[in-house]
Amino acid sequence: MIRIGIILGSTRPNRNGPQVAQWVLDTASRRGDAEFELIDLREHPLPHLDEPVPPLFGPSVHEHTRAWAERVAPFDGFVMVTPEYNHSAPGVLKNAIDHVFAEWVNKAVGFVSYGVNGGVCAVQQLRLVCGTLGMADVSPEVALSLHTDFENHTRFAPGDHHAVTLNKVLDQLIAWSAALAPLRQASAETTLINS
Repeated sequence: MIRIGIILGSTRPNRNGPQVAQWVLDTASRRGDAEFELIDLREHPLPHLDEPVPPLFGPSVHEHTRAWAERVAPFDGFVMVTPEYNHSAPGVLKNAIDHVFAEWVNKAVGFVSYGVNGGVCAVQQLRLVCGTLGMADVSPEVALSLHTDFENHTRFAPGDHHAVTLNKVLDQLIAWSAALAPLRQASAETTLINS
């Protein structure tokens, strides 16, 4: 069965992300076409990128990076739940993405963002980053406004239409994850041959 990781991309105190990520997980878990699991970046503290060689060139010398790679490697696709900070994605999310390479290649990715303007600028930047890593980003996205989808900017209360959009994201994410499976398999076989 397709496995999808839901990455919670904020680690700041008093973050809104856990409510959003739990909503994504709860909505996704009602489906029967994939397995979903939450990945909270707070549980995977990574220093600023400290690799002596780019992740493209092989296994890390650092245990924290190897543990992160082992965490994300088994998934076929991802939903990135991201706030928008100053028209960009959080540094902690970008740093987590940058720590590994092969674990992202030929996997699908969808986005759920939140912020004053729905977090759409963060997603625009993440699409560029993910595309560079060989990920297939799906077109629909969920953009949640701090003004209309959070009471007092803190308690998550999404409009019903967001669940419809989230299911569109998941439909495409699962379809693309399945379609990319032969590429992931070929890549894994090449890695085994070359190791």
